Amino acid sequence: MRRLGKTLRTVRTVRTARRRAWAAAAALCAAALATLPAAPAHAHGDPHWAPKDTGSPSVRFRGLSAVDRHTAWLSGTRGTVLRTTDGGASWRDVSPPGAADLQFRDIEAFDARRAVVLAIGEGEASRVYRTDDGGATWRESFRNTDAQAFYDCMTFFDRRHGLAVSDPVDGRFRILSTADGGRSWTVLPDTGMPAALDGEAGFAAGGQCLVSAGPRDVWLATGGAARARVLHSADRGLTWTAADTPVPAGDPARGVFALAFRDRTHGLAVGGDYRAGQPSPDSAATTGDAGRSWRSAAGPPPAYRSGVAWLPHRRAAALAVGPTGTDLTTDAGRTWRTLDTGSYDTVDCAPDGGCWASGEQGRAARLEH
Repeated sequence: MRRLGKTLRTVRTVRTARRRAWAAAAALCAAALATLPAAPAHAHGDPHWAPKDTGSPSVRFRGLSAVDRHTAWLSGTRGTVLRTTDGGASWRDVSPPGAADLQFRDIEAFDARRAVVLAIGEGEASRVYRTDDGGATWRESFRNTDAQAFYDCMTFFDRRHGLAVSDPVDGRFRILSTADGGRSWTVLPDTGMPAALDGEAGFAAGGQCLVSAGPRDVWLATGGAARARVLHSADRGLTWTAADTPVPAGDPARGVFALAFRDRTHGLAVGGDYRAGQPSPDSAATTGDAGRSWRSAAGPPPAYRSGVAWLPHRRAAALAVGPTGTDLTTDAGRTWRTLDTGSYDTVDCAPDGGCWASGEQGRAARLEH
């Protein structure tokens, strides 16, 4: 993470430390996962993950977009993008050419043919590509040229309007905007953005640090600073307000990693400390007032979680995922119980009820009932 008010050299040093910390945490997590017992048997009637073989065991898929029960897109390391249209029975590698050195951390798909994918990293490593033919061809629609910017996540309000967010530049989060479905992007003015806290940034952990609900509302999750915050805009990113959350921060590895809103009022936040073996108390919180205030879950997930999604057509049910398991809430986030101990980084649900998860070692799964 970047410390605000430092020189560019210091910025790069801190970001290097951040990347090394992520790598070390990933290695420790992999070692810990190897010793975990098998996933518990499902209680009668509980939903459960049905793994789908992607054929990409060396790729970590932190980007996921669920179109429906049959169609989903994955994006991950080594510039990889996969697509299925048969419920995960087969996956087509539709990676953009020449992108093998990129890390795709977020993908937003509109249907089986149209999708936008975000690559993260310093300077020109942060890029956006769009396809209109199912990944047969891609067009690069944005390449970051500011050495201080580092883009983390993106979201779309509809098929035309969307935003992407960068870690703070000159003391404020930077917002990119598109009005043509990701074919072109414009940096929004930062006059309506509150000042970032010292050390504050977003987490490019599962494509859910920036989420939207409805035609204009969008929320941004942060961590790394003294307090973990959620920023809210009701005008598509022009002006923002910030609210503290009870999710612990105070360290570059801690904060809110993912958000989900079932409408413009009711939201969930999950996170914690991504380092393997570190405790993550108060790893989940809820809001009922559009993010103006947040309350700790009475029974949070037992560990760090990097992804969260509401189950369609069930007003109080949602899933949270992370390297050590999947948890279910049936009371709108007040309490959570573990369904599975498999490792997943992100989760997404489609309007038809199709829910998907993805993560390390090429993992992908669809939720079954």
